Amino acid sequence: MEFIVYLAGEIHTNWREEVKEKAKSLKLPFKFVGPMEDHDRSDNIGEEILGKQADSIAKDHVASDINNFRTSVFMNKADVVIALFGEKYKQWNTAMDASSAIAKGKPLIIIRPKSLHHPLKELSNKANITVETVNQAMKALSYLFETS
Repeated sequence: MEFIVYLAGEIHTNWREEVKEKAKSLKLPFKFVGPMEDHDRSDNIGEEILGKQADSIAKDHVASDINNFRTSVFMNKADVVIALFGEKYKQWNTAMDASSAIAKGKPLIIIRPKSLHHPLKELSNKANITVETVNQAMKALSYLFETS
């Protein structure tokens, strides 16, 4: 049985590769999906599809429509959502994706450092599991395949 895992979170570090490598080493049958990881492509996709916009607000609006469409399609198909909150980058998109997963009833694992406990306490309370490392998240997922 293959699971689809939506990887929500910042696109500036290689945490997704760490998840994929760990899944591969554990021989977990996962297919990974997520947001567009090419920041420029994500910012420009609206104009690439709909043409030049009047200003930066309109450009952001049309890009958001298309990026939200992508997220909706992939999250609806996902069996599990992992949302990573890191120390360095603002995490508005991650919080939105985690909230969407909760609203859709998708099983959610939040990865966040201890230092973000307080600002994420309500979100963590609604998630199925909150951990501090990718390794802990992968151990939780591997538990799905234990039979005894």
